[in-house]
Amino acid sequence: MRGGGGGGGGGWWNAALDEDEKLDRGEAGRVVRRTYRLLEPYRRALMGTALVLVGYALCTVAGPLLLRFAIDHGITVPHPHMSPIVGATVVYVLAAIGMAITERAQILMVNRIGEAFLRDLRNRVFRHILSLSMSFFDTEQTGRLVSRMTQDIDALEMLVQQGLLVFVVSSLLFATSIVVMLVISPLLFLACMALLPWLIQASRTFRRDSNAAYLTVRDRIGQTLSTFQESISGIRVIQAFGREDQMVGMFRGHNRAQLDANVEAVKISARYFPVIEFTTAFATAVIVGVGGLMATHHFMASVGTLGAFIFLVTMLISPVQQISQLFNLIQQSGAALNKIYGLLDVRPAVAERPGALDLPSQGDLALEGVSFSYRPGETDTVLDDVTLRVAFGERLALVGPTGAGKSTVAKLMARFYDPTEGRVTYGGVDLRDATIDSLRQRVTVVPQEGFLFHGSILDNVRLGRSGASDEDVRRALRLIGALERFEAFPDGLATEVRERGSRLSAGERQLVSLARAALANPDVLILDEATSNLDPGTESEVETAMAVLMQGRTVVVIAHRLSTAERADRVAVVDDGHLLEVGTHSELLDRNGRYAALYASWTGGLGVTA
Repeated sequence: MRGGGGGGGGGWWNAALDEDEKLDRGEAGRVVRRTYRLLEPYRRALMGTALVLVGYALCTVAGPLLLRFAIDHGITVPHPHMSPIVGATVVYVLAAIGMAITERAQILMVNRIGEAFLRDLRNRVFRHILSLSMSFFDTEQTGRLVSRMTQDIDALEMLVQQGLLVFVVSSLLFATSIVVMLVISPLLFLACMALLPWLIQASRTFRRDSNAAYLTVRDRIGQTLSTFQESISGIRVIQAFGREDQMVGMFRGHNRAQLDANVEAVKISARYFPVIEFTTAFATAVIVGVGGLMATHHFMASVGTLGAFIFLVTMLISPVQQISQLFNLIQQSGAALNKIYGLLDVRPAVAERPGALDLPSQGDLALEGVSFSYRPGETDTVLDDVTLRVAFGERLALVGPTGAGKSTVAKLMARFYDPTEGRVTYGGVDLRDATIDSLRQRVTVVPQEGFLFHGSILDNVRLGRSGASDEDVRRALRLIGALERFEAFPDGLATEVRERGSRLSAGERQLVSLARAALANPDVLILDEATSNLDPGTESEVETAMAVLMQGRTVVVIAHRLSTAERADRVAVVDDGHLLEVGTHSELLDRNGRYAALYASWTGGLGVTA
């Protein structure tokens, strides 16, 4: 049995797990304890299920005991009215009915609890991923996260559907069989247990080897999945540069590694399972030989006891075989849970402090002595001692060459990251002391290319404010002058935009993004210039919408075209992580500094843009 797996390169927490993914006793114990805590809401249902499982085990072991009674009291010692045989038969039928009833009940109960647990786990993982900070997604591969929600959860799904019930029932039958065998004939039980050390050693070897093999399988599956996901996401680049053969070769290599890992895992199983089969046959032979001698000489065993033991030894070893066959699945599920818990243990770098304050409705937005590095502790500082204040209602343009730090300033203003040194404030309140909800209400970012989710235009605009009505959405679209455009579509605002908004043009996607911001109605609007990738005709329409959206609020524009800077109240020039100049367009031209040089290059048509 095989489940899916994680794997592939990724962030620091995955790297830590990948260095030693084997679930040793300590890790396994932590996974079990944590799972036990997560099962707290189902405690009552678990108790009811446990009673049903015990009832099933008792009904099962009743069969050999009834056989022993019938042989010893109705066959070896003939009874004139055959009442012991008749009585044993009636009770056996009742036990069989009890087995059928409890088996059906346990299947329903165990699977219901298991599926409910997986539902809650999916919700928990998804909510946690969305709560993580941008710094996490800067280093983490999407394929790894998809693997957590698909391959790892699928491994648990297989355990719930195929293995959990068998594992619990087999363990219970194993324990019950030992108790019954020990009670009815301790000596014969000890003879059978002479095989136990061999069985235990074989199981330990199998556990060690199969654990390593199947963790390797999961890693190979993750690499294959990651390559596939990245290739689909980058299909345009692959086809544009004719790199299909290169990507197929890479995928083929990962696929071959996955095959080799699976074959190695199968070889381990092929060595182990024949040992189990031989042990069952040998144990039966021991019972027949030793038990036969004991029964013949009437030494601590009867013929009925011998017959019961033949059935009980099957009940004893069969669970071991079933659990062994499930061991790979159990190991995969344990490794999957370990990775999922590793993800859940990642704490957001940007979190809300206890006692956080709501931001005021109005105020200046300021960076005070801000330095920042995407990797704290390293020397690659992106911003160095930047101090900048944007007055309420002011329109500020951030300009500078690519990689200068403009987008980083905007991200800090929106608190997608926290500064390494210094602070960012709004209305005098440090953003680290503010509630996340009030921050998102006050500050909204419109990216350079609007991202649309699968759904209708109405759904995508409504993302700007939770609980917004259809009329609120129409009002936002009307505000930016886009309502008539979208209502003219055959399906109007119910038009499905498809994945990433592929059904709409770039300009239409940006209009939806601007309408989303209009619906949010923030006090501070940060624009990563929304017209830089548009054709001139569409650009004019989007610029009109932006002009309406900017009115009455603080605006920070990352200006890729210096025509935008000309219309701003002030311009801030950022280069190499430093704030070089701040002033109006005219003032900066008069200074004949860095901004003047950028503007001269731009107006001279040399292709240098900010």
